[in-house]
Amino acid sequence: MTNDLSDNLFSLIKSLSPSEKRQFSLYVGRIGVNTDSKFLNLFKVMSKLKKYDEEVILKNTRISKKQLSNVKAHLYRQILISLRLNPSHQSMPVQIREQLDFAIILYRKGLYKQSLKLLDKVKATAIYYEEKNIAYEILDWEKIIESQYITRSINNRAETLIEQTEELTNLSVIASKLSNLSLHLYAIFLKMGYARTEEEALQVKRDFENGLPDYNFADLGFREKLWLYKAYLWYSFIRQDFLACFRYASKWNELFNENKHLIPVHPVSYLKGNHYLLEALFYLNHASVFEKVLKDLEKNLKDPRVPDDDNIAALSFLYLYSNKLNLRFMKGEFAGGDKLVEKIQKKIKKYKSRIDEHHIMVFYYKIACLYFGDGNNKKCIEFLKKIINNKSLEMREDLMCFARILNLVAHYEAGLDYHLERLIKSTYKFLIKMNDLHEVQLEMIKFLRHLPDVSPLEIKAEFRKLHHTLQAYEDHPYERRAFLYLDIISWLESKIENRPVGEVIKEKALQVAR
Repeated sequence: MTNDLSDNLFSLIKSLSPSEKRQFSLYVGRIGVNTDSKFLNLFKVMSKLKKYDEEVILKNTRISKKQLSNVKAHLYRQILISLRLNPSHQSMPVQIREQLDFAIILYRKGLYKQSLKLLDKVKATAIYYEEKNIAYEILDWEKIIESQYITRSINNRAETLIEQTEELTNLSVIASKLSNLSLHLYAIFLKMGYARTEEEALQVKRDFENGLPDYNFADLGFREKLWLYKAYLWYSFIRQDFLACFRYASKWNELFNENKHLIPVHPVSYLKGNHYLLEALFYLNHASVFEKVLKDLEKNLKDPRVPDDDNIAALSFLYLYSNKLNLRFMKGEFAGGDKLVEKIQKKIKKYKSRIDEHHIMVFYYKIACLYFGDGNNKKCIEFLKKIINNKSLEMREDLMCFARILNLVAHYEAGLDYHLERLIKSTYKFLIKMNDLHEVQLEMIKFLRHLPDVSPLEIKAEFRKLHHTLQAYEDHPYERRAFLYLDIISWLESKIENRPVGEVIKEKALQVAR
């Protein structure tokens, strides 16, 4: 077996809960001959290992090196079968698929009427739970049986099956096009973040319009509407139209409120809808509404309809703690964040295999901003280095760029001036390479490069000049994105007024709340 497969088996075993391990032992032990089998011995040995070690495995089992590959493959399959039988993994799609399997067995036994009766019942369930791909497969089996054995149980049976197939086919085509469009827009956002120029915005608009299929909204089901709202949401995010983001995130959440029976079937999309509603509120700076929606998210995570599994646990951490940091930014509460940061770091370590590198780097940037707001610039630099030194990260170019800008400001604030010239040069080169050198960034670099030559008596005048220059870009459609990542204006005001930046931001937040 390849190293990849060995790693897969080992990580699968390590992901098992104590109850899942007990169930596997019971599942294997149902047949007495298995109790001393090679694959069970391999399972017991691998369960105790902290890291995969083939020598230890061969030494403690009766498996030869030649047999090991086949035994691993067999063990992997048996664990998956055991997990499939576990009630906690019996999701509705799995149950529907199981019923379809039973119907196929009945058909192969020649029990056509029984098979058709079960297929008709499970088809209704599949459509109710929006499992239209399985419903389409069920229709295919119904047509196979009808073409072989005419039951005459229903008048116009053939016409009914044809009509149902055509309806599902049309909806599947729309869903496929909408899901492709949504994924394409999401990929653009992960790669570049927000549109940086009019040209980029127009290209995204063209992609969106070309990818949007013709549809009649009244004909769309849950699945098609969900993909439609996702596509519009990503389109709005890239174009920085946060009011539209809020509108489509609200529609997304309302869709689940109208179809609560689908929350257990699509728990990830349900939680994502909550998260993106919070994202939109964050950028619209509606702190009071944000706080209420965040409390609702915490409550929703405890909803029994949301499955309690490893995947949901990782996503729950991601969405909950990312927004807890955002709430602190909105309220200007930068002090006393060490416990929250410590908790986030522990959970990153716990869920590292389930969270992609992009989201981990976003966490590090938010933590850096938290420490910057608290005036702890050395801690800020520590977390920014984790992003800047990450050579494998190829997503969110804008995040990489603004991490470097904040790094320059933090070095200046920390009094590490001797590094500044070198950092300015490397940042400038990086921004040119990324094609991301915009007016706000250019003004910041010019200012920081010139700063060491300014006399202490003139320093406030220089801060005022930059403040006046940058204010002109706050409402610029493409320059304003700089302020989404770093509140440069508040930082400049803090320098002009000799106040902590956190105090300035908190004061602004209180004014917005009033």
